[in-house]
Amino acid sequence: MKKSKNVYKIVLEIPKGKVMTYGQIGKTLGINPRQVGKTLHENPDPDNIPCHRVVNLQGEVADKYAFGGGEVQVHKLAQEGVGFVDGKVDLEKYIMPDKNLS
Repeated sequence: MKKSKNVYKIVLEIPKGKVMTYGQIGKTLGINPRQVGKTLHENPDPDNIPCHRVVNLQGEVADKYAFGGGEVQVHKLAQEGVGFVDGKVDLEKYIMPDKNLS
């Protein structure tokens, strides 16, 4: 349970207009990126814990985004100003560096 809370704590630090990868979060917490994804899939409060701001290493959204599917995730990110190139988040511009974590 504690690791789940830590995943959510990190996700809460991602500002609008930025994303992080499952791998970044996993590395920060010392857990497998798949565990990060599983935790976010079980997000108890998606209106306040912005799990849509987490993408895979290639910048792809989750086709099985638990809160409406990949199209909803893309829409939410685009509304926040995140740009896409060839259907993927432009990570060079929109990734939040690990060093910005508190």
